[in-house]
Amino acid sequence: MENEASVNHEAKTASTITIKGILSLLMQSVDANDGDKRVISLGMGDPTIYSCFHTTDVVQEAVVDTLQSQKFNGYAPTVGLLQTRRAIAEYLSRDLPYKLTSDDVFITSGCTQAIDVSVAMLAHPGANILLPRPGFPIYDLCAAFRQVEVRHYDLLPERGWEVDLEAIESLADQNTIALVIINPGNPCGNVYSYNHLKKIAETAKKLGTVVIADEVYGHLAFGSNPFVPMGVFGSDIPIITLGSLSKRWIVPGWRLGWFVTNDPCGTFRKPKVVERIKKYFDILGGPATFIQAAVPRIITETEEGFFRKTLNMLKHTSDVCCKEIKDIPCIFCPHKPDGSMAMMVKLNVSLLDDISDDIDFCFKVAKEEAVIVLPGTAVGLKDWLRITFAVDPSALEEAMKRIKGFYQRHAKKW
Repeated sequence: MENEASVNHEAKTASTITIKGILSLLMQSVDANDGDKRVISLGMGDPTIYSCFHTTDVVQEAVVDTLQSQKFNGYAPTVGLLQTRRAIAEYLSRDLPYKLTSDDVFITSGCTQAIDVSVAMLAHPGANILLPRPGFPIYDLCAAFRQVEVRHYDLLPERGWEVDLEAIESLADQNTIALVIINPGNPCGNVYSYNHLKKIAETAKKLGTVVIADEVYGHLAFGSNPFVPMGVFGSDIPIITLGSLSKRWIVPGWRLGWFVTNDPCGTFRKPKVVERIKKYFDILGGPATFIQAAVPRIITETEEGFFRKTLNMLKHTSDVCCKEIKDIPCIFCPHKPDGSMAMMVKLNVSLLDDISDDIDFCFKVAKEEAVIVLPGTAVGLKDWLRITFAVDPSALEEAMKRIKGFYQRHAKKW
């Protein structure tokens, strides 16, 4: 029965299913009769379900204060509260060679809405967009709704998941509306160097296309490469930066994101462009007003120690994950993560006796071991797995132990 379900799920995954959708299906596959095993999810990028990842006190206090003030119970401007936009402009400007203003910032309901806005603003008949593979499938869905053709370029695991720049040049044409870059990387855990980002900017400039820089995991870098915002190249090419409080401040449920035009040369400041963006925001619903109002205090009063603690824990859990993977022969990690909260590992189905592909593997692991792992097909790579390591170390070790046991039961008998 589950094999038939797996085939049906695979048919849907390529074009219509979301990460949340396939994780929901995997949860349904957990064997309800096995009460001895608690479910451990390595599939969803929501660290708040684990005790070792939680936001800092000042963040919660800021929201409580704005809520209790009774000053922010009404509607906010559709583009966001002015003080919120100004605070985010100042925050992002810290790492840029120029200053953003509140006019460059638009508040969104999480980064997901910012993705939709970016595609909607650039879409036109016959347009295409260049997306990374593996990537974040919300981009594909948004493009499909806007009738924008998707053209995937590969990320190269043997080069630390760098962008295949030659592929980008071969894919782009006069109807290419944007090149999407996700850095730090989801789902790969990569962090691009300044030099690689510079090459991406040079390629985009040569092609005459906008870069959409998805930096929802901004500053979550714990490897050899520091986080460099794509916006540092904003004087060379127009860049749209997408981000949110969700990951760095560990509050994904608050849905506070931003859409920012990094454009000191003024491409996005033309009156017609500004008016188009503002009109689109008139039909959107942004985050709760009192949460927006808390942003200036959240940004200015969060101590560096909180960020360091988060990075140290992510580094530790990624190390645990990589260490445990070495003991599971059917899984291989080509590049140790340098940032974000997830990593991609190669699944060698030839070592397994009754597993057909990554989707079959994930559904059977869910059913037999109560461990949820995202099949790579969901993010564009068949026979790979995305593992989220933003998990309590003990739970992560237990999950990997169960996957090892699953391998031992299903390993081919040579």
